Amino acid sequence: MTPYSIVDGPAGAPVLVLANSLGTTVDMWEPQVPALAERYRVVRFDTRGHGRSAVPHGPYTIGDLGGDVLALLDELGVARAHYCGLSLGGMVGMWLAAYAPERIDRLVLCCTSARPAAPQSWAHRAATVRAEGTGAIADLVVSRWLTPGYASRRPGTVARLRAMLAATPAEGYAACCGVLEKLDLTAALPRIAAPTLVLHGADDPAILPSHGADIAAAVPGARFTLVRGAAHLANVEQVDVVTALIIEHLGGTDE
Repeated sequence: MTPYSIVDGPAGAPVLVLANSLGTTVDMWEPQVPALAERYRVVRFDTRGHGRSAVPHGPYTIGDLGGDVLALLDELGVARAHYCGLSLGGMVGMWLAAYAPERIDRLVLCCTSARPAAPQSWAHRAATVRAEGTGAIADLVVSRWLTPGYASRRPGTVARLRAMLAATPAEGYAACCGVLEKLDLTAALPRIAAPTLVLHGADDPAILPSHGADIAAAVPGARFTLVRGAAHLANVEQVDVVTALIIEHLGGTDE
């Protein structure tokens, strides 16, 4: 399927795809868009089962999610693009770079894992969401997205993120939990040839920074950077730092 997407930035500029975390939409990357759209043709999309994309019945696989990105690139007439994904979006990025390397130029992986911990917890979360809706898990999940200090200073941001998660269709969210439950991309990491930057929030309780370090150690030539003062949604907490790191890695307008 082809997901819902928004495109910003000048026609003819290098294309940069931004991919969301589980339970968020294209709005997750709003803090980065103004600066990135000055340099790139920025493509944001809602993962299947999220936001304004279709909600096919599960189960989903990581190949399904990656195939959706390829379908979107085909629809937009984009042969090759930079890719930046956070959490689930980063997992899709690793799959694309390993299994469709001709489509990915440079790769940025944020707060993500090649093999998420505690697969049984994802099965439990999926069951809870199917029974009670995404609102039932929203407070707990969002509390892991931001550091406590940032959350206390920005109650409006917390409320917006909670509303975003609670609006996610239960079947879409649960089916994506199934992807995380079964995911293991560790064997694919050495075949990634795209120049890769791995960013991780230093205080991320949802996916520990060691997961990012392990990715960077396995991807040839990858660089690992800890983002201080950030939990899981590092792009939201440290807007300027994350945006600058993305632009530095992608090379401005010279790609």
